[in-house]
Amino acid sequence: MKTKWIFLLLPASLALSCNLLEEHPKDQLEETKIITSAKALYLATLGDLYAHFGSDQQGEGLMGTTRGLYDLNTFTTDEAIIPIRGADWYDGGLWIRLYLHEWESGEAPIKNAWSYLYRMVVKSNQALARLDRYSTLLTEKEYVLYKAEIRFIRAYMYMHLLDLFARVPIVTDESTPLSAVKQSERSEVYQFVRNEMEAVREDLALQRSNYPGLWYGRMTRPVAFALLARLYLNADVYLDDDWTDGVRVLHPETYQLAMDYCDSISAVSHEFGFELTKTLPENFAVNNENSSENIFVIPLNPQLYPAQFQHLFRSLHYDHAAALGMSGENGSSATLEVLTANGYGTAAEDPRFAMNYWGGKALDRDGNPVVVDGVELEYVPEAIELDVTGFPTEKVAGARMKKYATDPNSRADGKLVNNDIVLLRYADILLMRAEAMIRLGQNGTALINVVRARSEAPLLTREATLDDILKERLIELCWEGCRRTDLVRFGKFTQARSFRPVLPGEENGYTTVFPIPADVLAVNKKLEQNKGYD
Repeated sequence: MKTKWIFLLLPASLALSCNLLEEHPKDQLEETKIITSAKALYLATLGDLYAHFGSDQQGEGLMGTTRGLYDLNTFTTDEAIIPIRGADWYDGGLWIRLYLHEWESGEAPIKNAWSYLYRMVVKSNQALARLDRYSTLLTEKEYVLYKAEIRFIRAYMYMHLLDLFARVPIVTDESTPLSAVKQSERSEVYQFVRNEMEAVREDLALQRSNYPGLWYGRMTRPVAFALLARLYLNADVYLDDDWTDGVRVLHPETYQLAMDYCDSISAVSHEFGFELTKTLPENFAVNNENSSENIFVIPLNPQLYPAQFQHLFRSLHYDHAAALGMSGENGSSATLEVLTANGYGTAAEDPRFAMNYWGGKALDRDGNPVVVDGVELEYVPEAIELDVTGFPTEKVAGARMKKYATDPNSRADGKLVNNDIVLLRYADILLMRAEAMIRLGQNGTALINVVRARSEAPLLTREATLDDILKERLIELCWEGCRRTDLVRFGKFTQARSFRPVLPGEENGYTTVFPIPADVLAVNKKLEQNKGYD
C-alpha cells in the first residue's frame, strides 16, 4: 500500500525517493513470504524501528550522528560551539548561523530532523498496520505489548516534532489520504502525545531497557515514566500556541505530574536498581551497558550494530585523537558560559569539568602528554570565539568533549564504538523532580545536592532556585542533547550570551521553534510557516 500522505510531510526529493521505494520491484519478496513467524513479524515492525534509533548516516537517528536532532539541540545553545578554524568548519557559515539563531528554513540539520522524524512516523504507522495483518502469528500478550511499543515510539517521535517544530500534522494511519491531513496547533500535538503515552504505558514491559538481553534498547515502562516526566515538565511550553506574544501560561498541575512520574522511577528502583553510579564517568564508559543509572540508551557495538557515535570524533584535535587511537575533526568546543558555570580555572572549579571536557594538556591513553612538533598539545578553553582564524590558538581554542571514554577497540576512525549512547539517566530524573518541586514552591535543594555529592562538588548551603537548576543541568547533563529544551523551558533560549546579541524581533521568542523546511512548504501548500520566518 502506498503511503499517499508522505508527500505532505517529507521534503520533495525524499518524498519522491520514498514513493519509488514503495513500488515493490520484481526482485523484492512479497511480504507474505517474509513474515511467516512471530520473530519475523517482530523484525519487520519493532525491530525495524529500533534499528533506526541510531544510525551511520548523516542527519539520521536520535543521537550519535551529525547535522540532525543533536546539533539543533546543542549548537543553538550556550553549551557548545563549532568555531571557524581557518579552512576548517566554515561549511557555508552553517555553525555560526546556528549559534547566532540566524538559521534559514533550508538548513540541512532542520531538513534532516524533520525528514528523520516523519520517516519514523511513517514506519510506525506501517508497523501498526502490519501488526494487525499478521496478528495471528502472535499470542494476545505479544500483540498487546508490540502494539503498545509501536504507539509509544510514534508518540516519542511526535514529542520531538512538537519540541522542535510545534505546529505539525498528526497522521496515525498509513492509508490516510492527502485531503484529510491538516496542520495541528502545538497544544493539539501535545495532547496527542500525552494521550498516546498515557494510553499504552501500562501495557509496556516492566523491565530495564539499558541491560543486554530481550529488552535492550526497547521502550519499557521505566523509559515511559522518564519520558512522561520530561513531557509534563515542558507542558507550559507545549501548551503555548502563540510563543511570540511574550505570554506563557503556567500549568502547576503538570509539575505535579512530572514529580509523580519521577517518583514512579524511584518506586521501581528497589526492583531494578535505578540509582546514581559511584562516579559520573561510569555511565559513559566503554561497555556501559550495565550502568545502574542509565535508563534509556541506543545500544552500540561495532560487530553487531552499524549505528555510530560521531560527537567525540568531531570534537578532538587531530593529533590528540590519533594518540587515543582514533581520528578527530578538531571542531565542537565548550562555550564561555560553560567555563563560567564550572568555575573553570578558579579554586572553586567544579570537579565535573575535568570529567566532561579536555581543557589544558591533551593526554594519550597512558596519561602521557601529546607532543606535536616538539611541543605539548594544550587546549585553551578561554580562547574560544566564533572565528579563531589566524589566532595563535586557532587549532587549540576551546575545551573539547571528554564525557564518553575512548574505545581502544573502536572502528571507522573511532565512530563505531562499544559505548551505548545515553538518552536518559537517573541524575536527570532527580534534577527534573527538584525543578518541579521548586516550581511548586517547595525546596528541591536536597535532590540537587545528591547529584552534586556524587561527583564531590560543593553542596548548596541555601535553598536552590530555578537558576541553580538550570546551571546544574548545564554542568551535569552537558553533551547529552537536552540543553535547547532546557533553555526554552526556562525562557532563556533567546537571551544574549557571548558573541550573540538578541536579534530584532527575537525577544518575542520566534526562534524557540524551528521553521518548517522550505522543501516541505514548496511541495505541500497546505502547511503554513511558523511565525517569524515569513
